[in-house]
Amino acid sequence: MRLLFIGILSCIVGTSFAQDTNELKETAKDSVTFEPDPLYREDQFYASISYILMQNKPDGYSQKSFSTGLTMGFLRDMPINEKRTYAIAAGLGYAYYNIKHNLQVIENVGTTSYQIASEGDFDRNKQVLHFLELPIELRWRNSTPSSHKFWRIYTGFKISYLFADKAQYYPTSGGSTKVKGNDDLNNLFYGAYLSVGWNTWNLYAYYGITPLYKDEARINEGNDAIQLNTVSLGLIFYIL
Repeated sequence: MRLLFIGILSCIVGTSFAQDTNELKETAKDSVTFEPDPLYREDQFYASISYILMQNKPDGYSQKSFSTGLTMGFLRDMPINEKRTYAIAAGLGYAYYNIKHNLQVIENVGTTSYQIASEGDFDRNKQVLHFLELPIELRWRNSTPSSHKFWRIYTGFKISYLFADKAQYYPTSGGSTKVKGNDDLNNLFYGAYLSVGWNTWNLYAYYGITPLYKDEARINEGNDAIQLNTVSLGLIFYIL
């Protein structure tokens, strides 16, 4: 009985001590006040979705359905004034283009040629491109250390490296043809972009200065060069 009494007493004392300790922790936690970070950074991660418009179209060229552009990546925010409303950002990203059009890419015994496909000859025809991107931008925002809701205007320039490509054509007769690793495509691309918005919603526009195809790429082996440039219009989202 003595040992039992000592054991019960020990449990009661231990439980009371644990409760007091937990209450002290909770009190300490509740008493902590939020202090804004004066050295904050903004918008470190980004993702965008856009509609791709092709410019400098050759005769007969047209887009079909919805040509999609997706980007995502990381930008290191580097404020350049005391209020941290101006900044420079540089980073690394990935871009995916799915261009739907009537430009057919044909590969025959190691030779690549191009033609404008007739409307009734195919069900689908797409050019898929994968890029590694190096963006750098100048930023203005009216942010504060205590609020993540603010107006922003970001303008920048980026270099894109094409590391994978695929042209796939689906004729109405069935089946499909596929061309990968097309040497007629440029490898390095340069372009400028702008994003403007408030809080979550930001408009995004990009203009590709470099054409998709090299000068040697011609339609029907003629004089009509494929000088296609991309313009992307859509939305971009930023995450801390």
